[in-house]
Amino acid sequence: MTWIQFPTIAFISILIWLISSLFFVISKTKIRQTFSLIGIYLGATVLITFLIFFWIELDRPPMRTMGETRLWYSVFLSLIGIILFHVIKNKGLLIFNLFLASVFLLINVFKPEIHDKTLMPALQSPWFIPHVTVYMIAYATFGTALILFFIELYKKKRQGHIVDLNSIDRIVYIAYALLTTGILFGAFWANEAWGNYWAWDPKETWALLTWLGYISYIHIRKMHPKKIDAALTIMIISFIVLHICWFGISYLPSAGNSIHVYSGN
Repeated sequence: MTWIQFPTIAFISILIWLISSLFFVISKTKIRQTFSLIGIYLGATVLITFLIFFWIELDRPPMRTMGETRLWYSVFLSLIGIILFHVIKNKGLLIFNLFLASVFLLINVFKPEIHDKTLMPALQSPWFIPHVTVYMIAYATFGTALILFFIELYKKKRQGHIVDLNSIDRIVYIAYALLTTGILFGAFWANEAWGNYWAWDPKETWALLTWLGYISYIHIRKMHPKKIDAALTIMIISFIVLHICWFGISYLPSAGNSIHVYSGN
């Protein structure tokens, strides 16, 4: 299985998710919903299987390029959506997570990359896999929290539903813990590779801004729980900052000196 075949894999997963999601929405019986969920699981399994074979073929973790991280993001979005569906029973969240995962798969399809087996010496570290993995799970979890926020606001507007941010807050807490862990892993890795825990590299700076953004959300939710609009504004801004940290810095002038710019962009 090669990256050249990725479009086929991506379209298979997207098609399975699309069909399963449609049946999942319209199904009235529990047995039909169960079969729809099995289809959703299958779509995620196809992607995970591809990742395993892709890892074996490259003989390195497929986490070096921007497209490779987008693939992990899609996988984690789908898995988080599935897990949270079983926790909070929100169909809309699962569907939107699958939709967003499909969008990132399509970006990879229409923006293919060249993948090779080489890793620069700094990436040949035991910190590489846990650092990138924790970050991508955190990013996907933050994205899920924002999706759920919009769903809650939609329910309020259309159904007079009282906005319940408790589930969103718990998701943000988990994502924030993961983000903090990712930053710590990166600091330990940097000290091992370059002798400094922190060098104010553009990536590090934007990671810190992301961390500060989400701690601001947590603060306002704790201190001013009724200020829903303010909480949403902070979450949106933080999510934008997160994406600048993830791939936006590659297009900033300061990125020329960064050690974090993805190869194969």
